[in-house]
Amino acid sequence: MTTTTTTTSTTGAPAPLNPRAIALAHYASRALLEGVLARHGLTFEQSVVLRAVTAAGGRIERDALVIDVNGSLKAGEGAVRAVLDRTVRAGLLETDAEQPALIRLTDAGRELFERTGAETAPITARVYAGIPAEDLAVAGRVLALVAERANAELARAS
Repeated sequence: MTTTTTTTSTTGAPAPLNPRAIALAHYASRALLEGVLARHGLTFEQSVVLRAVTAAGGRIERDALVIDVNGSLKAGEGAVRAVLDRTVRAGLLETDAEQPALIRLTDAGRELFERTGAETAPITARVYAGIPAEDLAVAGRVLALVAERANAELARAS
């Protein structure tokens, strides 16, 4: 029986950046995040919604939020609206009473976002520890370019 591993070595020839390498890094990192989120009854998709509202200053127009989150998740607007509705029902977001087109973070949503962020910060620090800043900068630029080109391909396909 042959056993294969998916670990990489820091010695020898560098592994090429390809879709598999990106996927392995994404899913390993996401599994770490989802472990934290699950302890708080939050899904990955809900965390993306909370992050988008937080990045918008705590309140955002509902349709703009759907577009933003769909741009991140590529799940389709209907699926994003369902996640948004579940997040509102969970009491983490609410419709602004004075401006019903706006969604805003509740105190519970803000607290949960901050708590899960604080819990993931040391995990993230351990994962990235020892990687030179220059390497992180290059990786960031390359991944941004890959995302930009993949998004352009998606736009052409639709």
